[in-house]
Amino acid sequence: MPTRLRAKPADAVVRSIYRKLARSWGPQYWWPAQTGFEVIAGAILAQNTSWKNVEHALQALRSAGRLSLRGISTTPLSRLEKLVRSSGFYRQKAQRLKTFVAYVEKSYGGSLEKMFSTPTQQLRSELLALNGIGPETADAILLYAGRHEIFVVDAYARRVLERHAAVATAAKYDDIRLLVEGALANEKRVGHSRQALTANAPPIHAASTISAMRRSRLAHVYSEMHAYFVQLGKHYCYRQGPDCDRCPLREFLPEDSPMIASPE
Repeated sequence: MPTRLRAKPADAVVRSIYRKLARSWGPQYWWPAQTGFEVIAGAILAQNTSWKNVEHALQALRSAGRLSLRGISTTPLSRLEKLVRSSGFYRQKAQRLKTFVAYVEKSYGGSLEKMFSTPTQQLRSELLALNGIGPETADAILLYAGRHEIFVVDAYARRVLERHAAVATAAKYDDIRLLVEGALANEKRVGHSRQALTANAPPIHAASTISAMRRSRLAHVYSEMHAYFVQLGKHYCYRQGPDCDRCPLREFLPEDSPMIASPE
């Protein structure tokens, strides 16, 4: 059994997680989308539901020829609700898609390119001012569709960092975001060699148009770290009954962690 460690500084915990999984798992090719607007629609539809349900809704929009700014703009709300029904809370989400498209049309002449050329913090404030767009959704749009240098904090990231004593249970969203961004500020890109990966690495999506696009070093690092937290949450760090024994981060748990059973 690996020697358990005393609690590390929070930024050191973040770096240890990134370096361990970058070596063990390699690139995750997230976000699985072909266009920037598909990322945006997916981020909105992903609120309070599983990604599997989002994929069904995106496929319905794609099959109907509506997975675009113009497609959402010209689709009657009642029809749009039916198309995204599988994502849950479909009435609210259909309206949020409409609200987002109206914002882009009014503020940027319907151009996502112009929208994403806006400085990060200004654009983030604009997105957060839209009804139904919270920090996680806004940052996912900025990072994956716009390739801005910002980290996305989701429930998986919070759970892993809490259990590794890097953040408090009541930590605010932006405090966690800034912690991760600062900790990874000087990290290298994840290499694309598959030779050093462990045999039991979680399955990943095939590279998509979005995941293969050129982006800055930090945008790449932040997107990979977000994907690592998602993989940890889905395959090891469950909300109930986490599988710590199999988790590749087990050695990083502090010695007083309640996640480790005391020896009899």
